[in-house]
Amino acid sequence: KLKEFTEVVALVTRMAQIDHKIMVLSGKGGVGKSTVAVNIAVALALEGKQVGILDVDFHGPSIPTLLKLNGNSVKVGEDGIEPVDFVEGIKVMSIGFFMPEQDRAVIWRGPMKINVIKQLLAEVNWGHLDYLVIDFPPGTGDEPLSVAQLIPDADGAVIVTTPQDLSLIDVRKSIDFCNQLKVP
Repeated sequence: KLKEFTEVVALVTRMAQIDHKIMVLSGKGGVGKSTVAVNIAVALALEGKQVGILDVDFHGPSIPTLLKLNGNSVKVGEDGIEPVDFVEGIKVMSIGFFMPEQDRAVIWRGPMKINVIKQLLAEVNWGHLDYLVIDFPPGTGDEPLSVAQLIPDADGAVIVTTPQDLSLIDVRKSIDFCNQLKVP
């Protein structure tokens, strides 16, 4: 009980330092979620905002590759896990930074993913951010569900799709997911 309480306090304390949280979702892979997440972060940083990008796509973390940050390692300081600096105003955290080999598969079931998400939300030392942009894997599984439940005050979701019928069918599921969880 005490451990759970301490984890909740740590998570709430970290998230209280972040003014706005934006989830970038899609029902289908390969439609440009990570690219949209990066572009949102860069646009906000160009407006002088302090921005974090959190990549919770454990099976295919794209953010390090998109930002040419592969090979960066994460440091743990007195105040927690330190995000990687990209450019002025943008900090980045991805499970990809913890993987020794880029081609190594992450073989985790739901409980492991949920625990790592809790840890990333509670322990990454973002400092004060104006915006945290969270990039998800495709679908409405453990990762988006966990984050939506752990950050009930998310400002909203940007749902990415392409015009193909298959993508549109899948994106409707992401919209329904957001409606059910009250994510604008």
